[in-house]
Amino acid sequence: MAAVETVRGKPPAKAEELAPKRIRFSGYEWEIRQVPSDSGGVMHANSAANIRIDAAGALHLRITQESGAWVCAELYMLRSLGYGTYSFKVKPTPRFDPATVFGMFLWDDLEGGQNHREIDIELSQWGDPAVKNAQFVVQPNYIPANSFRFKAPASALTHSFRWEPGIVTFRTAEGSRTVAEHAFTSGIPTPGGEAVHINLYVYGKARTPQQHGAEVVIEKFEYLP
Repeated sequence: MAAVETVRGKPPAKAEELAPKRIRFSGYEWEIRQVPSDSGGVMHANSAANIRIDAAGALHLRITQESGAWVCAELYMLRSLGYGTYSFKVKPTPRFDPATVFGMFLWDDLEGGQNHREIDIELSQWGDPAVKNAQFVVQPNYIPANSFRFKAPASALTHSFRWEPGIVTFRTAEGSRTVAEHAFTSGIPTPGGEAVHINLYVYGKARTPQQHGAEVVIEKFEYLP
């Protein structure tokens, strides 16, 4: 569910959006997405103004409202890392509106084969307050066995996955305590042109519409071969 697509051929609202905007975070170079995205059949804008690095080096992503429309945030790493362990240390996060989606995932924008090599950690209730608020996913996500849902607390958490040939092992931890852990062994992609993406957006098909803005703070990203 994390994958969102660029609106190709649509001219940008402002000429300055054509200029790439890049930041350094956790020792890597990232590019900020500035073109609109399709989130469940509804287009939303992405703005560089909704992403910043604070004095401690932490990454902030926000959802804001402008002229009655939600404006979201996404960035992606400018290199592929391949097999290994991907870890995201996230500061305590207030409860989101059910339509808010916080994604940490791999995505190959140039190759549709192997389901764009998508591997997801997602915090969202997808607009339904009755469902659990987090999931681990390999693609295609319409296969029930490719998703593992769980309840994530609002405390500081470390989300990670270990990608190896034929297996992806996910874990969410609160300090040393494991909140959720799951391994997938079917349909695991091989490395190619995938890149790490981090996004915060509003799910367009939400049963409960978005009411408030949101912010997440990622203290650190770490990769280990």
